[in-house]
Amino acid sequence: MVNNSTSVKAFWLSFLISGAAVPLGPIAATAQIQDTSTPEVALEGSAVPTATPDAALAAGKIEIPQLAAITAETNSAVDRALPQTDAAWVNSALPDTDAATVDRALPKQDIATVDRTLPQTDAATVDRALPKQDIATVDRTLPKQDIATVDRTLPQTDAATVDRTTTAPEITEAIRELPPQELEIANSPQSQQVAEASKVADISSETGSADDLSIQEDAAQVTSVSQLSDVRPTDWAFQALQSLVERYGCIAGYPDGTFRGNRAMTRYEFAAGLNACLDQITQQLGGSTGNLVKREDLLALQRLQEEFAAELATLRGRVDALEARTAELEANQFSTTTKLNAFAWFNLTGAFASKRVRVEATNGKAAPLDRVAGRDPVTNRPIVQKVDDPEITFSQLVWLTLTTSFTGKDELITQLAVGNGNSPANQYTSTGLFNTFGTPFLDQTAGGNPNEVILRELSYRFPLSNSLQVVVGPRINFYRYFDNNRFNFFVDGASSFNSNNSPLLSATRRGAGALVLWDIGRALKLRFGYLGESTEFLPTSVFNSASNPSQGLFGGTNTTTAELTFSPSNRTNLRFLYSRSNIQQIGGLIGSPNSKPLNGVADDGFGGRLGNATANTYSFNFDWLVARRFGLFGRYGYAETNIFPKTNRPDGTIKNQSYQLGLAFPDLFKEGAVLTVSYLVPFDFTGGRRFLVSGGGNGGTQYEIEATYYLPLTDHISIVPAFYAISNANNFDNNPTIFVGNLRTQFSF
Repeated sequence: MVNNSTSVKAFWLSFLISGAAVPLGPIAATAQIQDTSTPEVALEGSAVPTATPDAALAAGKIEIPQLAAITAETNSAVDRALPQTDAAWVNSALPDTDAATVDRALPKQDIATVDRTLPQTDAATVDRALPKQDIATVDRTLPKQDIATVDRTLPQTDAATVDRTTTAPEITEAIRELPPQELEIANSPQSQQVAEASKVADISSETGSADDLSIQEDAAQVTSVSQLSDVRPTDWAFQALQSLVERYGCIAGYPDGTFRGNRAMTRYEFAAGLNACLDQITQQLGGSTGNLVKREDLLALQRLQEEFAAELATLRGRVDALEARTAELEANQFSTTTKLNAFAWFNLTGAFASKRVRVEATNGKAAPLDRVAGRDPVTNRPIVQKVDDPEITFSQLVWLTLTTSFTGKDELITQLAVGNGNSPANQYTSTGLFNTFGTPFLDQTAGGNPNEVILRELSYRFPLSNSLQVVVGPRINFYRYFDNNRFNFFVDGASSFNSNNSPLLSATRRGAGALVLWDIGRALKLRFGYLGESTEFLPTSVFNSASNPSQGLFGGTNTTTAELTFSPSNRTNLRFLYSRSNIQQIGGLIGSPNSKPLNGVADDGFGGRLGNATANTYSFNFDWLVARRFGLFGRYGYAETNIFPKTNRPDGTIKNQSYQLGLAFPDLFKEGAVLTVSYLVPFDFTGGRRFLVSGGGNGGTQYEIEATYYLPLTDHISIVPAFYAISNANNFDNNPTIFVGNLRTQFSF
């Protein structure tokens, strides 16, 4: 069988070269074949007739007759064995003339590299019927001498290298008979090469592949975009709309004004873009430019409308419903410029101690706000009384905040408040410590009298630039702009007065004046402001010096504050604050509620009167979201209050500090929930205790442990249980521990 195949191949090549079939001219090719493959190749082939190979080898000067005619643009690597009669199965129906396109000039000697073992009879499966003549079309004019471009220096005699040995391998399987096929290299004006072919192998070259030569197209084509979940850039509808967008300037609805033609769109995104083009072209048709709309564009638009009729109908239905809803809201809205936000709180609070609690006051049985501090005329020590446990209370507090904007970048804030809370923990406080330890921040009265509607805040903020804003107003809320903390916010964080903000800040909780807010960069913010006293719960006849003509904005009690916030990441905030306070004496004493950083009451140390005081407060606070469900927070403050006796006593300085460290557990048990636990020392006096007529105790240091759990039930309703334990209350180290429980129900709208 080997001799027969070799003889037939030699005879056939001799026949071709001698010009019996098609004249080829004086072209000669020398093939050098090296076999490095295994000696056995299992292939299917056909039996071929025999012939004498010697004459063909001598006439064609070909050393090895097994190489079939291979046409490639450059060197082609074929990873298979080549037979004497090369066969190819092509997975498509071939016309009478099978064409392969080669866009290059061919040299006199053509080189093709075949990295495979060539058997005597090579077989490859082709899933189609082959015609008698298999045509490969070369889309160029062929010279008399066919040239294949090789990126190297060509020898005079060009060789096609095949990695196999010259020894013909054994054929180990049955060989079946194949019909003769012809491969024609067409479009040559002077010559054609015809050879038998029974397959097209997997061929790779520098400029093409078997896919480029294949004429098979058996992939199913989607002819309607309604069959697709997404509309892709290759779909006809996508390309049609893109053409309309580019031609008529109708943007497909994206805020950045781009068509985004490099990605797939959902059908509703596509419908939104189509609707925009419909509106745009409709406007042009109704205007003076209607004659510029092309007929083919109208036809394309009509086809797109038909394909996306369902999506367009749904989209327009939603738009109509939205417009109707918008019209209804506009007709019934409170204001076109003002937004109303509100909070309502219910507070159920109880407090108890194991025995009676010591307080510094001359009349312990009086209401906490009515208590007066004094000294024993014999010992000169502050007078101490004991008080009993209070009863459980149930109270309310409501805030209504109106935020008005005239330009979209400014804010006029008007906040009204009403409440009737008086926390039971106030029963245990010395004079000057009302609404401090053990008191939930939202368990308060709001005004001077229960159920009295008061103006809690009135201020106007406007920008000077993208990074610089100014706040002015007759009643600015200090805590809206200073001493903030991620985990101490009264709505969902630590909940007592002593925890929400530093106990040393500020003498002007609300005040008249101005603030400057400067966002220096992403990580740095600077706040600076001046406020004269204007507090809603203090009687104007005695306090609120900013609106009092006898004292004015720059007399009486006022503060100048600066705060620098450094945020190295969105998880961490560090705040450094300094406040300078001028504190007005009331009745010859310096004391709460307008004496912060001093908590308590001070005189000259012997019951004598004082003049106005000054104070310097230094504070630092931080919050750090360590992980998604764990955070740390804390603060430290130090203050010095300078007092000036009206008597012959020397001036003095009262020094005190405050610190807090807490843990936070966001999303505990439920998304949006927060548990905060903290340890707190609210007012530790480190110097000048002798000037205190209230607040100093017997030299002990009060400390508190607080836990608050914010649990949102819905977007608008939450419950917030809180528990506080206060040891060494009023700085008496022999006072019993006080326990306070609060259950807050919170409504927001």
